[in-house]
Amino acid sequence: MGITHAGHAATQAVSLQQHVDLSASIEHGLDLSSFDTSAGGVWLPIRHAPTPGNENLFDESSPKEGGWKGLAGLLEALTPNIDTSAPLTSSQITDRISTMLDHGQNHEALNIIERRQAQLNEQGSIGTDVQLLFLRGRALSALGRHNEAISTYLNMTTLYPELPEPWNNLASEYVKQGKLDMAVDALTMALKAAPNYATAQANLGEVQLMLAQRSFAEAARLGARNAAARASETSSVLKH
Repeated sequence: MGITHAGHAATQAVSLQQHVDLSASIEHGLDLSSFDTSAGGVWLPIRHAPTPGNENLFDESSPKEGGWKGLAGLLEALTPNIDTSAPLTSSQITDRISTMLDHGQNHEALNIIERRQAQLNEQGSIGTDVQLLFLRGRALSALGRHNEAISTYLNMTTLYPELPEPWNNLASEYVKQGKLDMAVDALTMALKAAPNYATAQANLGEVQLMLAQRSFAEAARLGARNAAARASETSSVLKH
């Protein structure tokens, strides 16, 4: 069944609450900086070359533009109130990027994310910086590059199905495209991963209301009695 004009309008009027980082999962004991699921979803310790156990992932001595010096200069220019004279930890970098996104510095944040990923690749790191990947999805979404954001979140749900936040944000992207059934599926997976995930539960309620409004609007088009009034009532709930 196609989306009617009324149903499509209601979908466009409401957006889901996105998660901004993976802190909730980390706080519940999942050390995302220490695991990689590149081997078919099996959790494996992540290793960073060339220095085992190195938490300062930016190599201060690197003379390359893609190393610490070049990236530190860019970070300092964008966030001058932060001291970048010493290498930042991985969590400090992702915190900085998240703050940039919060302040609408979306292009700059994506640039930092890409530079950071290139640096990790140069270092020969084995594994994935999960927070960085999640922030990439946020940046792409904020820039209106929704298909790329969906691809990023889908990749995360494949590598890290235990994480509820990528499922939640994937649902948000689907809603923006009017793909409500797919949004329900994504939110269901988020709640399967974390049954007490309040954001996903609230978002699921919103999507179910959108589906109800769409069904009432279609029923009204087909001549069902009182369906138009119910569609209007449901639309009013969504707008509040």
